[in-house]
Amino acid sequence: MLTISAAPRRSLAALALGAALALDMPGRAQSPPTPTLTPMPGLTPEGRPERPAGFVLLEERGGFEGIRAVGVFGARPDPGQEGLWRVQVWEEVRDRVTIATDKVSCRPGAPLRITGRGRTLIVRELNPGGPITPANRLDHQIWWAVCHPALAGRDPASLGPEARRLGFDGRLIEREQILPGP
Repeated sequence: MLTISAAPRRSLAALALGAALALDMPGRAQSPPTPTLTPMPGLTPEGRPERPAGFVLLEERGGFEGIRAVGVFGARPDPGQEGLWRVQVWEEVRDRVTIATDKVSCRPGAPLRITGRGRTLIVRELNPGGPITPANRLDHQIWWAVCHPALAGRDPASLGPEARRLGFDGRLIEREQILPGP
């Protein structure tokens, strides 16, 4: 059975603006994103959901539910905020796929990922070139894939020299803010 969940993080746009303003990011008021209907993919000969064009696999590993794969596709600039990108995050476990829309800031002074769970908005400030742990690895993989696609799929722990070349000193403070939705 194949189930596609294309439910966007409804509070994402409204709360992202508040988070952006709190982080000194320019922006303007916008309405919450309209749900995006993603065409149901077919199945591969192995019985897995077919991944969309432009898909970049970031993580694939086994767990108690089977193989879990996470990747991104469809990165595009956010029309309302310079330096902010929207990206589709694909999470696949066995025959289930969840597609969520996250936002990523590629601005040198404010690298971050904005994601969510249910009605909760999660803003994670990142430190490109800094320490990579199991807790921040996926955030960094998504950030590199969106902001520097040529480096997508590489281990973010190995990208310190590249981050310094891009102007990051590896000493930014990583933070996570959890904001309740409406």
